[in-house]
Amino acid sequence: MTPPHTPRRLRYAMVGGGRDAFIGAVHRKAAALDGQIELVAGALSSSPEKARASGRDLFLDDDRNHGSWQELLADELRRAPEDRIDFVSIVTPNHLHYPVAQAFVEAGFHVVCDKPLVHTGAQARDLVAAVKKQGTVFGVTYNYTGYPLVRQMRHMVQSGAVGTVRKVVVEYHQGWLATAVEDSGSKQAAWRVDPALSGAAGAIGDIGSHAENLLSTVTGLEIESLCADLSAMGAGRTLDDDGNMLLRLSGGARGVLIASQICTGSENDLRLRISGTTGSLLWCQENPNQLLHMPVNGAPRTLTRASVGLCESAQRASRLPSGHPEGFIEAFANVYLGVAADIRARLQGVAADPLAADYPDVEDGARGVHFIEKVLESSRSTAKWTNL
Repeated sequence: MTPPHTPRRLRYAMVGGGRDAFIGAVHRKAAALDGQIELVAGALSSSPEKARASGRDLFLDDDRNHGSWQELLADELRRAPEDRIDFVSIVTPNHLHYPVAQAFVEAGFHVVCDKPLVHTGAQARDLVAAVKKQGTVFGVTYNYTGYPLVRQMRHMVQSGAVGTVRKVVVEYHQGWLATAVEDSGSKQAAWRVDPALSGAAGAIGDIGSHAENLLSTVTGLEIESLCADLSAMGAGRTLDDDGNMLLRLSGGARGVLIASQICTGSENDLRLRISGTTGSLLWCQENPNQLLHMPVNGAPRTLTRASVGLCESAQRASRLPSGHPEGFIEAFANVYLGVAADIRARLQGVAADPLAADYPDVEDGARGVHFIEKVLESSRSTAKWTNL
């Protein structure tokens, strides 16, 4: 877990994530967890008054506590290079991801952005091109890839521990939209069911993007075609709150992806099952410190976080000895550590250690946007399969 040496913490600014925001606080706690990164500036709400009040809550200096992201960017560009932020973290509703990220990348700043990356494939391609042109670091917070046993699962699949992959099932069940909570004051629900803020996708963009990224990251396989059925079960909703997909994967494997937010009683039930010619693996996010390995010619065994015999990537992602539970914040923190390792390496003018700089990047985010668009296209189509 030791980062490349630099004489100071990395400095970052946050856009969005102020008072009453859920995910902003998660990002701040994750970034701060290892003492490598500090929040020094922000524009924490689309309301200037709320933005500044939120900044005062977090003890930001007055001259770095801004009423808008445009003011934040202009102020950072006025500062001497040695006083500027190292990166910006974007935790706004989806409709602001693209303009904020594009502006900061074009100004030469590194970026961390929540998912889904942007609203459209065209925006995603523009952002990928801008990142390549500027040579900046760009992390996307698909935080489930930060769990140690997800990294162990990836290692086992890609090292052949289950043979050739035949079947992949990824399920993400939530129940928080089973009732019309958007009509009862839930800020988180209200913007997620609003196409102007959330984009053209509902559940498939919110949690389906996580499911796609988990499948792709762990297996290394590409989704070649899909057959999708999206539904808006909640009365008056125009965006999907339930989605079911059949997948055809590279190498001949088959898959199933479910993303639903109307499964009454479910909390944050994300699980990934991979079946190959010599065994299967099962990981469940609500019990993240265990990974079940079921070999074809042996007894099932349970691997536990930080236990002897795990791969180096999984070991690096753990902070505590085995038997001490680690979870959501720590996984999020591993994404931030990966981004920080890449930024530190660039500050030193050296190549980053790939085991340290392990994080989802802008191309992962762009692939996720393309996936969402193809799911929407398939669901609207009468054809059985839609090629990616």
